[in-house]
Amino acid sequence: MIKNILLILLITFVGAENGADGVYRYDENGRGIIPPKEELAKLPSDGGAYYNRLVFEHSPYLLQHAANPVDWFPWGEEAFAAAERLNKPIFLSIGYATCHWCHVMERESFENETIAALLNDTFVCIKVDREEHPDIDNVYMEITQMMTGRGGWPMTILMTPDKEPFYAATYIPSDTRGNRIGLNELIPRVRDEWRTNRESLLENAGEIVARLRQSNRTDFSGVEIADDIASTAVAAMEKRFDARAGGFGNAPKFPKAHDYSFLLQYWFRTHDAAALDMAEKSLQAMNQGGLYDQLGFGFHRYSTDQNWLVPHFEKMLYDQAILLLAYLDAYQATGKQLYARIAGEICTYVLRDLQSPEGGFYSAQDADSQGEEGLFYLWKTDEIMSLLGAEDARFIERVLNLKDSGNFPNEGYRNRTNIPHRTAAFTELAERAKLSEAEFSRRYERIRTRLFAAREKRVHPLTDDKILTDWNGLMIAALARAGRVLGNSRYEAAAVTAMQFLQTNLRAPDGGLYRRYHAGVSGLTGVLDDYAFVIWGLTELYETTFDLQYLRQAMALSDYQTAHFWDAENYGFFFSGDEGEALLVRTKEVYDGAVPSGNSVSAYNFLRLSRLTANSEYEQIASRTMEAFAVKLNRSPLAYTMMLQAVNIFQGSSFEVLVAGKTDGAATVKFVDRLQALYQPNMVTILVDQEDRALLKLLPFTANYTAAADGEPLVYVCQNYACKLPTDDMETVVRQLTGQP
Repeated sequence: MIKNILLILLITFVGAENGADGVYRYDENGRGIIPPKEELAKLPSDGGAYYNRLVFEHSPYLLQHAANPVDWFPWGEEAFAAAERLNKPIFLSIGYATCHWCHVMERESFENETIAALLNDTFVCIKVDREEHPDIDNVYMEITQMMTGRGGWPMTILMTPDKEPFYAATYIPSDTRGNRIGLNELIPRVRDEWRTNRESLLENAGEIVARLRQSNRTDFSGVEIADDIASTAVAAMEKRFDARAGGFGNAPKFPKAHDYSFLLQYWFRTHDAAALDMAEKSLQAMNQGGLYDQLGFGFHRYSTDQNWLVPHFEKMLYDQAILLLAYLDAYQATGKQLYARIAGEICTYVLRDLQSPEGGFYSAQDADSQGEEGLFYLWKTDEIMSLLGAEDARFIERVLNLKDSGNFPNEGYRNRTNIPHRTAAFTELAERAKLSEAEFSRRYERIRTRLFAAREKRVHPLTDDKILTDWNGLMIAALARAGRVLGNSRYEAAAVTAMQFLQTNLRAPDGGLYRRYHAGVSGLTGVLDDYAFVIWGLTELYETTFDLQYLRQAMALSDYQTAHFWDAENYGFFFSGDEGEALLVRTKEVYDGAVPSGNSVSAYNFLRLSRLTANSEYEQIASRTMEAFAVKLNRSPLAYTMMLQAVNIFQGSSFEVLVAGKTDGAATVKFVDRLQALYQPNMVTILVDQEDRALLKLLPFTANYTAAADGEPLVYVCQNYACKLPTDDMETVVRQLTGQP
């Protein structure tokens, strides 16, 4: 697949008649340079080069398929009009740029001239990047799960020109294997059915759509969220907890970080030791396993085994963001430097490998390099020996469990390759090596740096360099919080720069958001997640910098989100806005999967904004959002752990802390620094400088909070809508916020 793109895009074509030339290529970072239509027209027709319509798209995933012999259309009216005109069904293929099995299906089928001819003859073929169009992906993923009992990518949907599906699958091989039908057999069957038995297909499609619409009915029930919902969720977690390896359930295991943030919050509120143990065991095990890139940092997407050893090697921006937040929670809650170190390493990876020169963050890095999954990350012991010499090689082989025979089943044993991972914490490893922890760390870091430098010379996996608004919002939230919790100005500056990038490139003229930026072009209508995650980023930036522009923008986007996404009849937010494309159904997402849902984050955002602004309308929206999904939460709380973090604020004690004093005063800064290091997940902080006219205009209630008569700062702690007396004693503030005697 990659070689075809390079073959097409790295060649300079010279027009024989007019001497014009155009260069079509990917640059050294894998970013596509798209040929303009007028240059494409100059390509020689007999040169063997093939382009389909995807060559004019801006998605790296679609560009990967631009040289396929399949006559791909992007999603749009042109494709559906063609299907109607040609009287053909639609072959819809949904995936993303760093999807391993998407690459496999392309190599096996979409680059195959015979299968491409079958597809072109039978269907109008549409390619969709799920990360550009999560609204389309959500609808057809629900259908796929409904029809097959499972989901995943690549996703394959066969449907009518009216977008109604009659067949769904994930990966389909070129030829039938066991019970999995191949395209060579499936396509002729569908072609015959479409010609001879179409009414039956249309009837089945209608039934599927009816089921879809019924499952998405969201009539408001008036049911309240159970008072014991958090303890019910924790009890369910205990039943699924893997006490030996951490995490929940068996393979595959996903690093669903909001589960652990919820557990830490529950422990903080209830002092339930089991909740803390589940969170810490899991966070430590994930970091020690092959799921974590021990040499270059950052987390892979998920573990294919129960022990976190063998990952699916792609790295996603959203995982780094959510995991960073969880490790920051763990650091603040426990005070253990281990979690601060891991958080810092995640930041190092993101800022080194995923930040664009303009300041935004790329979406992901592929699992594959040179056509093989994980190749970039694997090691043989003879390679280690040649790089390091005998003494250092033996040291790192013991630390990272590297073996001559390989260290993971199947491919590892067969090829004598190793996934670097640890089976113990650095403290224990230092004891085994009979070194102090400081000595051990220095030696390990010296060797790790050498191995990382050697690995950098390898062929890198492709970076999906599109910049998505929602995932950038998550990363901004995480980096802003890392900046204040870890006291690191670089992280704070990176969050500020990324938000400036979003404001410059991804704000629409009407005040809304675009969804995607790539190769200098912004586009696509924003969905709920874009608004929810950017608002999260803005509120975190405000509490890190106390720059009012971020709070002002958060309020403006929240108002826009409510105007365009809110369901005034049954409450909650629709995934697509009222100006979005009409799909088979307008969904409401609430499940907190690998990424928390827009509704869960919105409930959390609106509660925090209500506390920051004293605006009760925000709290009402948050309350009704939670109520809209109360039946689902009460039935299966374990599936909604981000929403439960909002419930924790709503049902438990919440705190507004106002620091009144000179913004740049030394005593004020000292108070703020202490507050920002404190773990109190239900707290918001406002800095009140009575000389700041803009603050008093935006938040008039702050006029009531003044510094001491001598100008020294005072701290006001308000709990559950009642304020305590102001104090200049930080230890008193800590006791008020933590419940300590």
